[in-house]
Amino acid sequence: MSRVTPDQPRRSAAGPGAGARPPGRARPAVRVPAPRAGEPSRSRAPLPVAAGVAALWAAVTSWLPVTVVLGLAQLSEDAGSLGGAVRAGLAGWLLGHGVPLQTAAGPLGLAPLALGALVVWRLTRAGVHVSRAVGARGGGSPRQALTVAVAVAIGYALLGAIAAIAVGAGGPRVSPVTAALTFAAFAAPAALVGALRTTGVWGVLARRCPPAVRNGLRTGLVAALLLCGAGAGAAGLAVATGGGDAADMIGAYRTGVAGQAGITLVSLAYAPNATAWSVSYLLGPGFAVGTDTAVRTSEVSVGALPAVPLLAGLPRGPVDGLGSGLLAVPVLAAMAAGWLLARRLLRVAAEERAEVGWSALLVPAVLAGPVAGALLGLVAEASGGPLGGGRLAEIGPSPWPVAGVATLVIAVGAALGAAATRTLTRPAAPPSRPAPPPRATPAAR
Repeated sequence: MSRVTPDQPRRSAAGPGAGARPPGRARPAVRVPAPRAGEPSRSRAPLPVAAGVAALWAAVTSWLPVTVVLGLAQLSEDAGSLGGAVRAGLAGWLLGHGVPLQTAAGPLGLAPLALGALVVWRLTRAGVHVSRAVGARGGGSPRQALTVAVAVAIGYALLGAIAAIAVGAGGPRVSPVTAALTFAAFAAPAALVGALRTTGVWGVLARRCPPAVRNGLRTGLVAALLLCGAGAGAAGLAVATGGGDAADMIGAYRTGVAGQAGITLVSLAYAPNATAWSVSYLLGPGFAVGTDTAVRTSEVSVGALPAVPLLAGLPRGPVDGLGSGLLAVPVLAAMAAGWLLARRLLRVAAEERAEVGWSALLVPAVLAGPVAGALLGLVAEASGGPLGGGRLAEIGPSPWPVAGVATLVIAVGAALGAAATRTLTRPAAPPSRPAPPPRATPAAR
């Protein structure tokens, strides 16, 4: 007799198909040995290492474009060195976070919002990468998400302090403490957003949020984006109208082709600032381009301006005639947001064979006002700052009037748009269900 062990089952000599598993029989599950107690998982990285690498990568990917742009003008005419270009890039990188630079001409604090948006995106990705590296993906733990955000913020704050020390060694004076705190304030919320989405906490919070609040937040964000789009279009049209003056300003710098390309890219970095100023102009409060100046639809009073291509599109005077139609743009944007809200709720109600009540429609529409007002107020605050001392110590809109007017206009406009959509839209017919098959009669049986 042949011995049969568990590792060597008896094989039949009937052929190759004799030993096959019978059809329908499930394959036995492969057992994976569980890790021992206290043994760390090989797929997880230490939190300090993951946060440090992610913060460093976010810093490099946002600093390098600034260095290339600012280094074009210096290296084009042999007017600078590689070390000077690196320091200029660090200074511009700090400015993009809103860190003020103390120069001989006064404080410089007008941050380019395009660079700020790039920094926020990279820090959000840092929160995603660190959450995956430490094994918190899909864990649904708010504590893990907060820990990741704090770790990224600490690492990024240290990089900001180091950059401030490097810039202050041979250029503008920068406070390392201010830089560290500003960088931490940038990194913590951005990394937290990425960590919340990766860990799954974001979806849990969204499901627990009341529907009216969730719809109000979404509608307020949509209204703010629509108004920013309208502001960007108005700003672009104004700059295109004064394109000749802008080209003359760029040519007057006489820095060569590379230098002019660098100046153009710097102007593009400030294009979101011009969008925020245009939104403030459309809403009514306007903005300033210096101390005791005002640019509003009803008044334009400015003095001598610096040769900046972005300022070539400033209006020459108050709006009149067909230009008065610009005043209706914020209301139309708010009504469009209310229309989108009503269409979405009506579609969901038709699928569920229910009706949309007035409270379920108007409460989110009114709530969209303060949401959009807060967002636009923050954007207005971030878009301004000093451009040296003297007259240019005040540039940009005032955030509180912008937030207040935006809250009122968007709340009223969204409510009107949602109410009009519900009134004018016919209720969709519920989908017809297939008729049940006829029952068999006793005779047919």
